[in-house]
Amino acid sequence: MFEELSPEDRLALRDRLHAELHEHNYRYYVLSDPAVSDAEYDRAFQELLQLEHDYPDLRTSDSPTQRVGSAPSGEFATIEHRIPMLSLGNAFSISDLNDFYARVSGTSGEGIELVAEPKLDGVAISLMYEQGVLRYGATRGDGQTGEDITSNVKTISSIPLRLKGENVPQVLEVRGEIFMPKQVFHDINAQAEKKGEKTFVNPRNATSGSLRQLDSRVTSRRKLAMNAYSVGYVSDESVFETHAQSLDALKGFGFVVNDKVETLSSFASVEQYVERLSEQRAALDYEIDGLVFKVNSFERQEQLGFVARAPRWAIAYKFPAEEVTTLLESVDFQVGRTGAITPVARLKPVFVGGVTVSNATLHNMDEISRLGVRIGDEVVIQRAGDVIPKVARVSNSSNGDEISLPSACPVCASEIELDGSIARCTGSLVCSAQLKESIKHFVSRKAFDIDGMGDKLVEQLIEKEFIASASDIFSLTAPNLMLLERMGQKSAEKLIKAIEASKRISMARFLYALGVREVGETTARTIASAIDGVESLFELNKAFLESLDDIGPIVADHVLAFASNAENKLQVEALISLGVVVEQERTLNVSSDTDSVVAGKVFVLTGTLPNYSRDELKEMLIAAGAKVTGSVSKKTDYLVAGEKAGSKYAKAESLGLEILDESGALSLLQQT
Repeated sequence: MFEELSPEDRLALRDRLHAELHEHNYRYYVLSDPAVSDAEYDRAFQELLQLEHDYPDLRTSDSPTQRVGSAPSGEFATIEHRIPMLSLGNAFSISDLNDFYARVSGTSGEGIELVAEPKLDGVAISLMYEQGVLRYGATRGDGQTGEDITSNVKTISSIPLRLKGENVPQVLEVRGEIFMPKQVFHDINAQAEKKGEKTFVNPRNATSGSLRQLDSRVTSRRKLAMNAYSVGYVSDESVFETHAQSLDALKGFGFVVNDKVETLSSFASVEQYVERLSEQRAALDYEIDGLVFKVNSFERQEQLGFVARAPRWAIAYKFPAEEVTTLLESVDFQVGRTGAITPVARLKPVFVGGVTVSNATLHNMDEISRLGVRIGDEVVIQRAGDVIPKVARVSNSSNGDEISLPSACPVCASEIELDGSIARCTGSLVCSAQLKESIKHFVSRKAFDIDGMGDKLVEQLIEKEFIASASDIFSLTAPNLMLLERMGQKSAEKLIKAIEASKRISMARFLYALGVREVGETTARTIASAIDGVESLFELNKAFLESLDDIGPIVADHVLAFASNAENKLQVEALISLGVVVEQERTLNVSSDTDSVVAGKVFVLTGTLPNYSRDELKEMLIAAGAKVTGSVSKKTDYLVAGEKAGSKYAKAESLGLEILDESGALSLLQQT
């Protein structure tokens, strides 16, 4: 068919078909204004497909044919986001929104422009384009690192494989929400029911499951869609001045931007938007669980900055919780990691907030008393977003059996003690429920971070009595692990390597892993920086602990209770004897934030540093009064660069910024 064409003509034909099909996709999925019939589109698509089949060297990653999906892959690789994908603070009422509007407006009282948009109930995605071509797509993950699902996102027709227009930045990260339209969801479930297959609970679960298919051909059949909602990393300085401008640019590049996006210039218009979208919500062909409001001006966004893991310049308004009535059939009592015993309502299954609910929390015995709830009552269940369903109130009392606290732990039969309104099991070392939760905490990402040791594996290890304490993890062998379900030799050997790699740990992470009540990451860091070694943990006194920042008498008592327990000391000694190396927290004698030469300066850290992690150096800089940001701009004072510094180094050079190595940054920190 194409033999008579010269190589140059075949290349020209390939490029023409690319251009035509990309344009047709744009007009169909973005503009909703198709220029050709389906038959004409299919003819051009089949022609390109045949050309690439006959001449595979003409196939490119941005070809329209790449949307059909590829053969199954092994597992998802991970991708580190250039700029973290942060979560948003929440507003649950108009009053909360009013407070937010007042904060972002500042002291001028003149108000400020906000961009409002529906909060789609799907999966957040990061799409990276280089020279206008899609390089990869990654899930949000934990905000720092996501999963590489490039082959799957390529199957989504509303995601351009090559950007349109002439002013496309060299490198552009586009963020958005992938979702499943309601009609597609209903059609897929109807087909599944006919085949006797399991149906999806809601469109969000269906979207998540579709994107995590190792066979992208399955994803391609799910007819997912995407709305772009922001620009992440961009290589060109000062490309956009406002969020609204960036959205207009994304439309021009070929993305679908939600048609309900509006720019609002007063709080009255914010209230009207909430009212309008609340009324329209049910009629939309996609699920939304709220609205998002962002400050329009990027300059104002930068002034407002961030708090913890959320920007100060944006907020998510959550729609009021959905409520339904159902029957309370029984109550079970669950035991958590710290021994807390929580009453859980077992309900007649009911659909609420996008899922079928059969359990709901009753919190504690005080809450049961407040509600006046009994077995057999009709109760109102409330669920909003991802919040755990709860029993809100009794709608019809049955005068059934009262709910009573068990006389002993329902798991290990140990004595129960009351800690205020919380009931606790006292058998911390013999209670399997506490053991499971404590081991899950011990191996979690912020603790020992043992890659591959997930919740189900932990439960298997305990149920089969392979481990009876945290220290037993470090005695596991590959032959042991191969006795578990779905654990082959390669997987077992990989997990043993991960366990070995986890043995070197910082004092702060080690203390956090021990699971002392009320000792979170921050408190663990505070204690770690104040003690000389693991042995010092068992020599602490209350006066010393209370002298540390943010540690009061209650937390001090919990730490001392842990340290005075002989079994706990034996566990720590066992960990050390099995090769766990606890590294002392490294600190510098830095100047105070008022005297330091770095106070008020803006730093960006990139690359691999020789002696300190970026997180360690970041904490030192912040303690000295500096500001550490994730991207290089004209407002950056210093770039601290290690090995493999990448694009941030090049951008800092182009802006004429001062670039330091690790020793240069440490030298600055020690100056006054």
